[in-house]
Amino acid sequence: MRRSEVFACALAAGALLAGCHVGTQGTPVTSSGSPTEPSFPTSRPSTSRPTAAAPTKSPPSSPVSPESPPAAEVLRPQESGYVFIETKSGKTRCQIDEHSVACEALFTNAPLQDGVRANGVNLSADGSVSWIVGNLGDIPVVTIDYRTYSAVGWTIVAAADGTRFTNQQTKHGGFVSIEKVETF
Repeated sequence: MRRSEVFACALAAGALLAGCHVGTQGTPVTSSGSPTEPSFPTSRPSTSRPTAAAPTKSPPSSPVSPESPPAAEVLRPQESGYVFIETKSGKTRCQIDEHSVACEALFTNAPLQDGVRANGVNLSADGSVSWIVGNLGDIPVVTIDYRTYSAVGWTIVAAADGTRFTNQQTKHGGFVSIEKVETF
């Protein structure tokens, strides 16, 4: 290769690199032809419900927790310690553990997080709330009906206008619906 060809190649490479940036400005938007999140097979818990669920106490090997509220159907956690639910409307999905409830939905009044509308809310057992942008992924949800449930130390009261989560020890929690999120 001649010196002039090497120089020309180096100049072309420099011009290409000058167009590279660490970040891209704007907001991501998908089109109808865009790929979607991959779906992985997951074992889905049975959605059959007993005719009458009696209150149950935590097994002796687990940490001490209060009794489930009367007439509450107990939702058992996965091996990971989480209970995954989806509301009857299919508009809200939540991941519940003994410390918090994280729900994902297309909230109508969610705040902006780094310029992006939040699509998740995290309610902690101590009463704090935080808004997040994220995706719970392909979680093995149980679709809940409009009734009362108990899961890993939380009472869940599902209704047509939203779902109320109350930590059974601290009595803190929140009400989650598409239109609003209220904490207590």
